[in-house]
This record gives sequence, C-alpha cells and structure tokens, in this order.
Amino acid sequence: MDPNRIVEMASAFYESAALFAASDLGIFKTLAARGPSDLDVIASACGLDRRGGRLLLDACVALGLLEKDAGRYRNTPEAALFLVPGSPADLSGAIRYNRDVYGAWGRLKEMAVTGKPVEKPEVHLGEDPERTRTFVLAMHGRAMGIGQAVVPRLDLAGRRRVLDVGGGPGTYSVLIAEAHPGLECVVLDLPPVAAIASEIIERAGLSGRVRTLPGDYHVTPFPGGFDTVLFFGVLHQEEPDAIRDLLKRAHDALEPGGLVYVLDMMTDASRTRPKFSALFGVNMALTAENGWVFSDEDLSGWLNGAGFRGAAVRPLGPPMPHWLASAVR
Repeated sequence: MDPNRIVEMASAFYESAALFAASDLGIFKTLAARGPSDLDVIASACGLDRRGGRLLLDACVALGLLEKDAGRYRNTPEAALFLVPGSPADLSGAIRYNRDVYGAWGRLKEMAVTGKPVEKPEVHLGEDPERTRTFVLAMHGRAMGIGQAVVPRLDLAGRRRVLDVGGGPGTYSVLIAEAHPGLECVVLDLPPVAAIASEIIERAGLSGRVRTLPGDYHVTPFPGGFDTVLFFGVLHQEEPDAIRDLLKRAHDALEPGGLVYVLDMMTDASRTRPKFSALFGVNMALTAENGWVFSDEDLSGWLNGAGFRGAAVRPLGPPMPHWLASAVR
C-alpha cells in the first residue's frame, strides 16, 4: 500500500502556515503593487529577514502561489485574484478566520478527551475587541463570496421585511437589500458584533433599509411583522434543543406564508459526508461550547416539528460546501 496519502496528510499544515504567513506579511499585496520584484525589494517592503524571507518566498513558489524567474518573484494569476486585498474575488480577509483557529486545531486531542472547546467563544464575540473585529471582518469576507452564490437562489419576490438572526457583519442582509430594493432587513446579533455590522452597512450606503438589533438571539424576543427569517451560518453552534427553540420562535414571529431560510454546513445521514462538513464540525467543537454539524435529516425534522411545512434541504454543490434549506409558515 502507498503511504503517500498519510504522509501528505501529516504535513498538510505546512501549506496552511505558509499561506497565512505570506498573507499576513503583505507579500501578495506588495507584489500586486510593485510587480515582479527581487528578494531585497520584497524583504524591505514587508519587513522580512533576508534568509527567512527567501525560504518563505520559495515555499510559496513551490505551492504555486508565486512564480520565480531570474530571481524575481511575482503573484500567480490565482494569488492575484484571490489573495490580493481589494481584488474582485479577494479571500485574504476570509482566510483570517482559518488562521485564528489554527492554534486551536493543535489542541484537538484535548477536545476529544474533554468534549469541551479549547478556547472561549467569548474571545472573538466581544471579550477581545481585536479578535472580535478580526473575526467579524473575516466573516464579512467569507459571506461576500458565499452570498454571491446564495442570494440569487432566495425566492424573495414580493417580500418586505427580513429578520437576519445571528447575522454577524450583516453581509447577507446588505447583499439582499442591494438585490431587492423594496426589502428592509434587521440584523440581530451581540452588541459588539452589531456595532461592526453597522459600520459595514453604513459603508454600503444602506443604513436606511438595513439596521441592527443588538441583543442575544437566545433570549432577545424576535420582533413580529417579518415575512422572511434567515439563519445563515448560525445553527452549527447550537445544541438540538436550542435549535428547536429558535425555529419555533421564528415560526411564531413570521406572518402567515412567511419563509425561513437556513444556510449551514451539514452532512448526510451518515454524518461523515461530505468530508469538509465533517471536519468543520470538529472546528466548531474546538471553538464553541455546543459546536457541531448536523445532518440534512436532522434539520428537516426540526423544521417540521416547529410547525413549518414544505421543508426542502439541498446541498448547493461545488465549489460551495454549504447546504440551503427553506420552509413555509
């Protein structure tokens, strides 16, 4: 049998570490601004040690993130598109979340033994302002990419008011408001998160139609008068009883004929497929008290139990690892 798969799996974190370091040091941004540059130019611009910088740059070449010709480095087309801040498909902000949980994955054995997260979720939900801002902006970056694929799939024709529960940076509400000029959106999330969401909403010029409702969705009453409720990337950090409660409260807050949409990582009934979802469940358990990934069958049952009808749960398909569910009050 060939051991290469195991060996590659054991060293896969080398690639992540190189990607995170190059992104954090501004290497891709520098090369986008300066064009092909030699080691000395990059080291001066990014504050690198000459020897250490060369090793990192050459590793990025080996990974296909940079190209090297006659001692001069330049971004590959892939890096130029996805890793340069401000590019149309920029992922540099989104991958900061992966960087921030990098250390937690090194303590996976501890979580498996104790069943407890290895870092407090409060750290990135208000307790540490810098981590909170990094987390919320990373979620904004991820949601910008995800939202381009998801928002066109939402049947919002004729809808008037959307309640975005646990809406984080408000990105989905912003994208929905841009796509549907007649809609108003309310983003419910913790006060430190909602404060950053307000900045994003204001920058988008949508403060008149998208507003925040600071609060804890576990206990803050859901306002009435909504015809759509969103749970986008929220339920994977809740235990089943809490999910049942949230869906029941959403049902009660909706007007007759109102829609609920759930966007999340899910598995099939085996709880092992797709691979990314199974691994994402581990990631959530490392960073949230009740973090996990549920199955599509679980969600269908909860929606039906909350009183919704016509529940449909479908994977979005490559390259999106998410599933989208909808049901009617």
